[in-house]
Amino acid sequence: MIPVYKILSILLEYPGKELVEHWGDIRQTLAEQTDLPVEDKQKLDAFIDWASSMSLTKFQAEYVNTFDLVAEHSLYLTYHLFDEQDRDRGPALIQLSELYKSTGFEIGDGELPDYLPLILEYVATMDDLPSARSFLQQTVQATDIIASRLEENNSPYAPLVRMVEQHGHLADIAA
Repeated sequence: MIPVYKILSILLEYPGKELVEHWGDIRQTLAEQTDLPVEDKQKLDAFIDWASSMSLTKFQAEYVNTFDLVAEHSLYLTYHLFDEQDRDRGPALIQLSELYKSTGFEIGDGELPDYLPLILEYVATMDDLPSARSFLQQTVQATDIIASRLEENNSPYAPLVRMVEQHGHLADIAA
């Protein structure tokens, strides 16, 4: 199941040429996920169908219109948890950065540590599913907010973010 978090990370990143050249590889990896619920596979396949049906430029424009031009859709989780001027946001970001460093996970490209695709990439490096879900449990509040706002706008990205939120809730069930 861990590869699904890598796939979600890739699909929620700003799309580049490399992504659109590897739709077949992503579909193959999904097909090989025997422990991924059928409804999750269907959601991911539907998103890939949507995204792969357009040119890279159009896909990039859709991404920018969804995430960069609408602050309420921001994939920076602390944005949804703290006021812009809240002094707790900085320490939360530092704490997350320190966690990454302590496990040897490196943040590249000057990205903030609360960026959802980065969090999913980190979770994909974890050795076991219960630890991954436990970590995702900490994102549930923010991912629920983002998914709800995306759903209000009928965004094709909504099912992806909702899937992250639901996987975080699975830690509650397993406990």
